Amino acid sequence: MSSPAPLPVVPQPDSDSLRDPALYINRELSQLDFNFRVLAQALDPQVPLLERLRFMCISCTNLDEFFEIRAAAVRHAQEFGLPPAPDGMSPQAILTAIHDRAAELVDQQYRCWNEVLRPALQDAGIGVLGRHSWNHRQKRWLRAYFRNEIMPVLSPLGLDPVHPFPKILNKSLNIVVVLKGVDAFGRSGHLAIVRAPRSLPRIIELPESLGEGRNFVFLSSMLSAFVDELFPGMEVEGAYQFRVTRNSELVVDEEEVENLALALRDELVDRGYRPAVRLEIAQDTPRDIVRTLLQNFGLTENAVYYIDGPVNLNRVIQLYDVVPRPDLKYPPMTPRTLRDPDGIFDIVARQDVLLHHPFDAFTAVLDVIKQAATDPNVLAIKQTLYRTGKDSLIVEALIQAARNGKDVTVVVELRARFDEEANLGLADRLQEAGVQVVYGVVGFKTHAKMLLIVRREGRKLRRYVHLGTGNYHSGTARAYTDISLITADADIGNDVHLLFQQLSGLASKAKLKHLLQSPFTLHTGVLKRIEREKAIAESGRPARIIAKMNALNEPQVVRALYAASQAGVQIDLIVRGACTLRPGVPGVSDNIRVRSIVGRFLEHSRVYWFGNAGAPELYCASADWLERNLLRRVETAFPILDPALARRVYREVLQNYLDDNLNAWELQADGRYVKLAPAHDEAPHSAQMGLMQGL
Repeated sequence: MSSPAPLPVVPQPDSDSLRDPALYINRELSQLDFNFRVLAQALDPQVPLLERLRFMCISCTNLDEFFEIRAAAVRHAQEFGLPPAPDGMSPQAILTAIHDRAAELVDQQYRCWNEVLRPALQDAGIGVLGRHSWNHRQKRWLRAYFRNEIMPVLSPLGLDPVHPFPKILNKSLNIVVVLKGVDAFGRSGHLAIVRAPRSLPRIIELPESLGEGRNFVFLSSMLSAFVDELFPGMEVEGAYQFRVTRNSELVVDEEEVENLALALRDELVDRGYRPAVRLEIAQDTPRDIVRTLLQNFGLTENAVYYIDGPVNLNRVIQLYDVVPRPDLKYPPMTPRTLRDPDGIFDIVARQDVLLHHPFDAFTAVLDVIKQAATDPNVLAIKQTLYRTGKDSLIVEALIQAARNGKDVTVVVELRARFDEEANLGLADRLQEAGVQVVYGVVGFKTHAKMLLIVRREGRKLRRYVHLGTGNYHSGTARAYTDISLITADADIGNDVHLLFQQLSGLASKAKLKHLLQSPFTLHTGVLKRIEREKAIAESGRPARIIAKMNALNEPQVVRALYAASQAGVQIDLIVRGACTLRPGVPGVSDNIRVRSIVGRFLEHSRVYWFGNAGAPELYCASADWLERNLLRRVETAFPILDPALARRVYREVLQNYLDDNLNAWELQADGRYVKLAPAHDEAPHSAQMGLMQGL
């Protein structure tokens, strides 16, 4: 894989050298680089073929979201003249670098598809046929399918003064057609747009009788091949597919709206037509058409990407589900389950329960909520919901609890990105069932993962709590690594009780005994613990920090880590995605190492460990060390108080991943990531494989 150009890393003389822009990697470019690491999985012959296809599609959908959110934010910064980030790059410089790096990623994605995966699928009996490879029988069947199933749904639009350029929906498939001749009304042909409605399948399977194995065709190929059917009597001189990506960040001034739910509903209507940020177009499209499209979408040359294949390549992920080939997928994993799920409250009353998903089944969390819904001794249930997934069993249990007379309060985060519409519907369902629904806090997304159950036991009330690093989502719990803690600890229960009071009743800032809370104590708590390790190192004693998270960019935390490194603190960071900290800079970050793990499961757990001179503290959290998580969201970090469970988290989530030499990438001082491999005298070790085998 090619690498970004090395950047200068020697700090310049300054009143505060740790603020030198040379010490910071640009967040957007770092986020883009994560997708190269994902794509590397698609190119790894050790990974099963359909899983490789899945990784390629993940890199494509990740890139879509990158443009919808991150690149859109940079364009916003450029338009409003916002100050540069700590790396010092101007928005214009970032946009130029994004284009160059993203174009490189797109090129690798399509090379992966055209030269590696597509031929390998063909060899495995799964054909994805391009229009120039159709035989006579296949073409005849496809033309008939086009006429019967596709053509009746299409509404081509010729472009002229009466028919200006139509609105193009975000990420929709479109064909621009160059026409020659005169139509029925005597109008000379020029350009027309054919939009593919979302009701049409993006990939079509041919009958087995038309070829060996199973064969599929992209809708885009069919539209390009048979578009002449839509313009009888005219000559099609060219047909070129394109797709536009738009800014998808919803903008609602929460201080100015009386009803956030209504405001979001209004905003969602227009989300698909917000300002454009990227144009993908067939690589053989004539320049004058490209210029026309760029002008129409208000884009510059550094926003166009020429595609050697279908513009919606990620749609090939459908093969993963429709082709029953377990031999081409990861072998199934059977997660561990609790021995006595029916007595979950008795178990937790005796001792804390720690779950490491997906190696431990998420069903234990479901069992807690389902049993609470029917237990006559349970009086109240309070829960935060950020993402839940379709047909959520948790939501059904909460509705059942309300119908059974429990007092149920749910904090639904309406602004969970891309889940806003689903969460609006979820809130309506819960309210109809009698659940008290709270929409969080104005200006602060509620991202904390908390469940509180109040249960009468004898003459006393006892609180049972679930805290997690991941969402209450059964699907992601099978695909993401996360930590869950279920506890009846009285102090933690009281902390969570105070947090729910704060969220639902707008109570004043709570003084918590164990939990760290963003936006109040989490940021300062992390900084204080880094400073404590620094002081320990300055006193001549060993000092250590290990932290695992999805992303890192908060400038104060980065500077604190640099200062700790200068004092001699040994720091290991396991950062899956974007990391703006530059490790290995002489005199600044010599003692900091950063690695990223990309494997079968998406690394999602957040764990912070501080050596504390032999009395270590370990926190699991819902928050990454990002500005938004530490300063502009409601988040929690919770300690693992049971020493045995804390040692387990350290062993499984930290040391295990530091030992990985098969799926780990190490960040260099110049911003490059280097894939690690076992040394000649070192046994190969995969952290995720070790956990599947019962580490």
